[in-house]
Amino acid sequence: MAQFHFVEDYERYVSNLIATYPIDEAMALAVGGDYERVGQIEAAILKSFGLKEGMHLVDLGCGSGRLASVLYTSVEIDFTGTDVVAALLDYAKSKAPRYKFVVHQQLSIPLPDASADMIAAFSLFTHLLHAETYLYLEDALRVLKPGGRLVFSFLEFAESGHWGVFKTTFETIRGGHQSHLNTFIERNAIQTWADHLGFELERFVSGGETAWDAAALGQAVVVLRKPDREA
Repeated sequence: MAQFHFVEDYERYVSNLIATYPIDEAMALAVGGDYERVGQIEAAILKSFGLKEGMHLVDLGCGSGRLASVLYTSVEIDFTGTDVVAALLDYAKSKAPRYKFVVHQQLSIPLPDASADMIAAFSLFTHLLHAETYLYLEDALRVLKPGGRLVFSFLEFAESGHWGVFKTTFETIRGGHQSHLNTFIERNAIQTWADHLGFELERFVSGGETAWDAAALGQAVVVLRKPDREA
């Protein structure tokens, strides 16, 4: 089966970081920096949308474990993290030894049907093509229990604070350098995907709307819910 289009590049990028910086700094830079602060924000987001004791959370594109490291000491849950780079998961495991971490390089979730209460995908779909994101959403619907939620972050042109990501991307390309993929997703696209797949779209969140503040995350957030099983 084909790999993600960026797997080799990301593996090379992480290897270079490890060779250049102390391990903690390298692992923070590999997920965009601000390791502890962003982990706290992500944990607060999930708790505000229903994550609680005893649940099974799946963290897609979990990276070096900034979310896992916060949840590990704050709530008793089952946790499965997936990513495409083994070195990142080795570090995440050191932060949350009892959690499960899986190297997975396909557009799917390596778990059984109806096995997760919640799925998180922070800064993952921002690096995928729309069709790839759709395939992930399709599999998330399979893996979620009835009533389970998918929470993911995204970039949108309607949010002025997100323009800097696009500007950096086109300036990098204009300078003759290769840029990793930064994808913007508009809300009508997410609504259309939800309609076709059978998700209920519960809520969009932009900057300044909640106590945890999506602006501090640097991306907007959406919550999709798998409908309850029919009586």
